[in-house]
Amino acid sequence: MTTTGIRLHAPAPGWAIAADVVVVGSGVAGLTAALRCEAAGLTTVVVTKARLDDGSTRWAQGGIAAALGEGDTPEQHLDDTLVAGAGLCDEEAVRILVTEGPDAVRRLIATGAQFDESAEGGLALTREGGHHRRRIAHAGGDATGAEISRALVEAVRARGVRTIENALVLDLLTDADGRTAGVTLHVMGEGQHDGVGAVHAPAVVLATGGMGQVYSATTNPSVSTGDGVALALRAGAEVSDLEFVQFHPTVLFLGPDAEGQQPLVSEAVRGEGAHLVDGEGVRFMQGQHELGELAPRDIVAKGIMRRMQERGAEHMYLDARHFGADMWEHRFPTILAACRAHGIDPVTEPVPVAPAAHYASGGIRTDSHGRTTVPGLYACGEVACTGVHGANRLASNSLLEGLVYAERIAADIAGDPLHARVPAPVPYPEQPAHPLLPPEARFTIQRIMTEGAGVLRSAASLTRAADQLDRLHTEAREALQENGKTAEPGVDTWEATNLLCVARALVGAAAQREETRGCHWREDHPDRDDTTWRRHIVVRLNPDRTLAVHPTETAEFPPTAPFSQPTQRPQEQ
Repeated sequence: MTTTGIRLHAPAPGWAIAADVVVVGSGVAGLTAALRCEAAGLTTVVVTKARLDDGSTRWAQGGIAAALGEGDTPEQHLDDTLVAGAGLCDEEAVRILVTEGPDAVRRLIATGAQFDESAEGGLALTREGGHHRRRIAHAGGDATGAEISRALVEAVRARGVRTIENALVLDLLTDADGRTAGVTLHVMGEGQHDGVGAVHAPAVVLATGGMGQVYSATTNPSVSTGDGVALALRAGAEVSDLEFVQFHPTVLFLGPDAEGQQPLVSEAVRGEGAHLVDGEGVRFMQGQHELGELAPRDIVAKGIMRRMQERGAEHMYLDARHFGADMWEHRFPTILAACRAHGIDPVTEPVPVAPAAHYASGGIRTDSHGRTTVPGLYACGEVACTGVHGANRLASNSLLEGLVYAERIAADIAGDPLHARVPAPVPYPEQPAHPLLPPEARFTIQRIMTEGAGVLRSAASLTRAADQLDRLHTEAREALQENGKTAEPGVDTWEATNLLCVARALVGAAAQREETRGCHWREDHPDRDDTTWRRHIVVRLNPDRTLAVHPTETAEFPPTAPFSQPTQRPQEQ
């Protein structure tokens, strides 16, 4: 195991607490892991960046996919997932997901989550893109994530799990052997703890969500700044498949200059029969895929982008006027309210939509128990790369992945005697800190990424993006080296610095993959190339802050432990 020795510029911890496990993040993955660890008798601390219910989970509209319906089977769910993943799914990881998934959903219901029921009294199931069966369970019509979040937050509070809210995790602490020993974090505002502190623990579970804020327009909340992936890279962990950013095809179009979180128009709207049309009312997905508007998301996003290019248009339309007011109000109340808040009434007019950054199919590389290449460090949910999603996530598999793999992580931690040791205080390292970017760099990074590494990419656009990102990185490093100056430590500067870290890694991976596969679309390499590129791209951060980018030798992931150097010379980025 090699560590980078790189940490964010921050004050030394002024306080510390100890635990058996620290879980970072409070979405479905983080809270499920915390509840299972607590139930196993492990002293557990949950650290979350905002409030417990402020993560990405509560924004999930469509639902959670599992083979729960009559006639459906895990094998059929597996087949749909493998097709969507475009040849890069880890079949064993998917098999774990689809076979353990139904019981995991039932345990979620037992925890208190209330899903919509059919007239017959069973679960009401719908379809989404890429699914050949109705297997999407939903709650409150289109408020599934909010209901799951409510149930899990109530369970965490009822069981007295210790939580630290409004806390940004900074860096991983390790012991002399390179094993995980806790995290440093900054607590914002008043409370039991304030400022920079530490949680000492022999097991850390990263469930920090995605990195959607690396783009100008995204469905992700403002807290999704890639903090977990950046922390893992600085800690020496491997990340994989970062180039596969899923752009949700139907996001409410608010204008060409709209930035930040954009309202999502769930795939379930198409699952219930809405049509994609151009400005002349022509359905353009017919004939492009056997499932038409319900093709996997990468197919639909590409179809929309092509039609936009053909028509010189900034957006397409989603037409569901035939639903009528009653169906809109009862099945999709959240989406209806969001549209009306922006002056659009889906009951009487088509909804303008365009693709926007939605989900990171890649992330911190893990095995089937959530273990990363750093001993004692685990990852689950969107921050992780379990191999389930491959090159393109199948709709509504994300909540299920969070459930299933969080439970597997808790079982692994509870069964490992090394995690039972009392964590000793870890001296704060004195090595040079990573320079910080000013807050306004966030918007510069978002512009660079949207223009150079968005839905449509090329060697020229990625080279341009890499040069611009490297310039930001170099300027910050030289300022620190020459005069000891860096941006003032704080949430805005830490977030901007994390965004730069994940942006550089994403662009490095995207530049190396010279093909079009799943949600990675290269206009200069428009075809899928299984001979050369049916393999994963792994990224590590070197101690000198350069990136080591290399493909795996086959489509199989190498083991996460023991940590080993790549067999071929990495490409410096």
